[in-house]
Amino acid sequence: MNPIHGVKIMLADDEPHILQFLELGLINEGYEVKTAENGSDALDLAKEFRPHVAVLDVMMPEMNGFEVCQSLKETEDNIAVIMLTAKDDVDDRVKGLKLGADDYVVKPFSFNELLARIEARLRNQFPDLLGEVVHGPFQVDDRRKEIRYQNQVLELSPTEYELLKFLVLNHGIVLSKSRILDRVWGYDFGGEDNIVEVYIRSLREKLKDKEHRVIRTLRGVGYRVDLL
Repeated sequence: MNPIHGVKIMLADDEPHILQFLELGLINEGYEVKTAENGSDALDLAKEFRPHVAVLDVMMPEMNGFEVCQSLKETEDNIAVIMLTAKDDVDDRVKGLKLGADDYVVKPFSFNELLARIEARLRNQFPDLLGEVVHGPFQVDDRRKEIRYQNQVLELSPTEYELLKFLVLNHGIVLSKSRILDRVWGYDFGGEDNIVEVYIRSLREKLKDKEHRVIRTLRGVGYRVDLL
């Protein structure tokens, strides 16, 4: 992905080594990045910096990530918020979502996972900032709602498009059925989780992925897209 100059990311975490690691990685990707080590400073920074995406640690001094998230969503226009949580706690996730968080990442996490989450939020909330995203043989054009594979346009239903986009943008990451359902079908989806299998089967047919080398199944864990 080649972000257009001027895409702003704010990082807030009270662990300096994490901030430095993420800041250097995101700057290397082409983003403009500023950091804060507590919730109060994060709010002050946001007013001045006006970031497109805020990455907030849940546990911070002075103001926690939930409080910062709520304030940002009340005062900033169309800011995307990604929460960092130290444990995969459903209560934390639900609380953050109710306060307006757009996504969450569980510590410890890989840089590529966070990068994929940021890319996804930018494409969903700021599509005009970004050009076409290219990942290996996949080209994702969110403005046209179109995905090309090996330079061929895939004929996809709206749900197939959202599912394949989610898998591709998170390539290399194993995604559980529950996480796929949350992101593609929504947190209030009341159907059976075997619908994921049905759509995965359809995508494999359209990708001519008979040997499951593109969309891999990790039994009992989930699915992962590998770029060939």
